[in-house]
Amino acid sequence: MTRNTLKGKVVAITGGGRGIGLAIARRLSQAGAKVSLGDIDVVLAEQAAATLNGVGLPLDVRDRGAFRAFLDATERALGPLDVLINNAGIMPAGDFLAEDDDLSDTQIDINFRGVVHGCKLALPGMLARGHGQVVNVASMAGKLAVPGLAVYCGTKFAVVGFTETLREEYRDSGVQFTTVMPAKVTTELASGTEQAGRGVPTASPEQVADAVFDALVERLPEVTVPRYLAAVAPLQGVAPSRLLRSVRRLFGDRRILEQIDERARAGYTQRINALSSRGSKQGLS
Repeated sequence: MTRNTLKGKVVAITGGGRGIGLAIARRLSQAGAKVSLGDIDVVLAEQAAATLNGVGLPLDVRDRGAFRAFLDATERALGPLDVLINNAGIMPAGDFLAEDDDLSDTQIDINFRGVVHGCKLALPGMLARGHGQVVNVASMAGKLAVPGLAVYCGTKFAVVGFTETLREEYRDSGVQFTTVMPAKVTTELASGTEQAGRGVPTASPEQVADAVFDALVERLPEVTVPRYLAAVAPLQGVAPSRLLRSVRRLFGDRRILEQIDERARAGYTQRINALSSRGSKQGLS
C-alpha cells in the first residue's frame, strides 16, 4: 500500500487548544502538515499554533456559522483543506437521571452535532477536488456501553455509525473517512477516574496522535488506541448477552457510577458545566 504523505497538507483540528487535539496538531506538524487549531478558548489555540507555525482560530462546534467561519479562515491562511479532524468533545460522568438536561444537550451538540456540522461544511470542497480525509475522534465507549456515561456513550455510538455510513455513501468519491476510538486517555477529561477506571486500557494523548498519523498515512478506516483493542470492539454486538454481562460484573463496569473521585474531577466538571446552553460557552476542548 502506498503511504500518504502529509507534507504540505492542510489540516483543521477542532478542540485543538489542549489535550488530544493539541497532541495531534504537534504530531502532524512534525510530519510537515500545515495545521489550523480551532477552539472555543481562542487564546489557547493561538498560543499553541504559534509554536507550530500554524493558525489558531475561534471555534464553537455547536454553531454552524462559527464552524463555517473557522474553515473559511483556515483556507484563507493555509490553502484548500485536505484533512478535517473532528476532535472536540466533553465527558460528564455520573448517574443518568441526575444529569442536568442542559448538560445532556451540550454533550449531544458538541460530541455529535459538531461532527455533523464539520462534515457537511468540509465535504463539498473535498468532493469537488476528488480527495480529502475526515477523521472523527470517537471512543471505545462508542462500541462498548459504560454505565455512568449514558449520554456520552450515545454520542460516541452515533459518531461511529455516522462515520461508517459516510464511508459507504461516498466510497467512490476519493474522500476517506476514519473513526479513531481511544480507550481512557490521560487528559483532564479522565480526571477523577483513577480508581473508577482501574484496569481500563490507558493511552496518552501522544499515542492517540500517533494513531491519527497512522490513520492518515495508511488511509485506515478505523483505529483503536491501544491497537489491540480492535479485537475487543466487536464484542458488544456478537457476544451472548449473559456472557457479556457476567464479564462486565467480574470486571466491575459500574465503577464510574460508584467510585469516581468527584473532588479530583471538580475543575473539569465546573468547566464543562459552564458550556451548557444556559452557561457562558467558555472552556471547550
